[in-house]
Amino acid sequence: MKKFAIECVDILTPTGWLKNGSAVIKEGKFASIDTFHHPKMPTIIAKGLLMLPGIVDIHGDAFERSIAPRPGVRFPLKMAILENDRSLIAAGITTFFYSITDSYEPGLRSRDTARDIINLVLEEEKQNLKADSHIHIRHEQANIDKFDELCDWLKQGKVHLLSLNDHIPPPGDEDKLDRHLNSLRTRHKKTYTELAALIKTALVNKERGLQQVEELVTLAHQNDIPLASHDDDTEAKVELSAQRGVSITEFPATIELAAKSRSYDASVLMGAPNLIRGGSHLGWMSVETAVKKGVVDCLCSDYHYPSLFHAPFKLAELGIMSLEQAWKLVSAYPAKAAGIGSSKGSIATGWDADFLLVKPNNPEPSAIASVYVAGKEVARFN
Repeated sequence: MKKFAIECVDILTPTGWLKNGSAVIKEGKFASIDTFHHPKMPTIIAKGLLMLPGIVDIHGDAFERSIAPRPGVRFPLKMAILENDRSLIAAGITTFFYSITDSYEPGLRSRDTARDIINLVLEEEKQNLKADSHIHIRHEQANIDKFDELCDWLKQGKVHLLSLNDHIPPPGDEDKLDRHLNSLRTRHKKTYTELAALIKTALVNKERGLQQVEELVTLAHQNDIPLASHDDDTEAKVELSAQRGVSITEFPATIELAAKSRSYDASVLMGAPNLIRGGSHLGWMSVETAVKKGVVDCLCSDYHYPSLFHAPFKLAELGIMSLEQAWKLVSAYPAKAAGIGSSKGSIATGWDADFLLVKPNNPEPSAIASVYVAGKEVARFN
């Protein structure tokens, strides 16, 4: 239907709840939000349901487990991405940034895999993906190969968010080295010696990689691509991010560093699984505490999609903020941070009609009755 109305539904608007409201949707966008009855157009009665803005997830990499669920095990990429798309919709995620790690590693996080995912998402399977899908490149400083190709992606508009990562532990930090090696073991069937050699080569490349990163920063600004820093754990790193014009800081280590990032107008992005699990798996600051201190702007799925739907309900349950306030952490605010806030993340006239119809009093994704993207019902669960 090019034009239709959904009526008798409680709508979460940017200014709060509109009870027993009506939303007119025309050609994929919200044409009006009010309390009127519209007898001259097709109408869906959604009495007893909530209408919530679709979730905007700007940092999620759980799709990696659809591609390679175990070390050395790889499934066809098309199959994995299409399966992942269904998982997104089932979790209420209507806009998704595929957070692709552009690493020095072979295999899952290699440049070759990044290229294949980009081609699949933006071209080959674009029409078959139900979530509005974007590309988030997580570039590792130690990856210096095929740099011109990465630059071309930025110039061609294939990258919609760029984060600057450096997961290589500094020489002498045995704790971080062990943690990084353990992370590599989850993706590779290689010996300790082989993985150590991989890291040694990466360390050699870091200086050249730093020069390339500065070129990427310039390119991102020239092409209006939002820049993100990753895991800032010192004041020096936060200051460097400020100098680079970073607009999103992902997973800062402490309350103080998050506050320092916000002081130069960066949006602080944290993982919803941290909130649901009760803390960071790295031992850094908890989302619950950070939200209480007012230093969190956006939540993301990180590595677990369903957590992002549950998170606003959890914040409301804890009495930290109302559901209508908390929902902005997964919709309006991440959309704004990623530069798409004028069309995504809100139920308002002129915005894309991406929304969920949800049964009340149920904080689990199973409460989702229907999911709409660009005014089209892409899933109905009840």
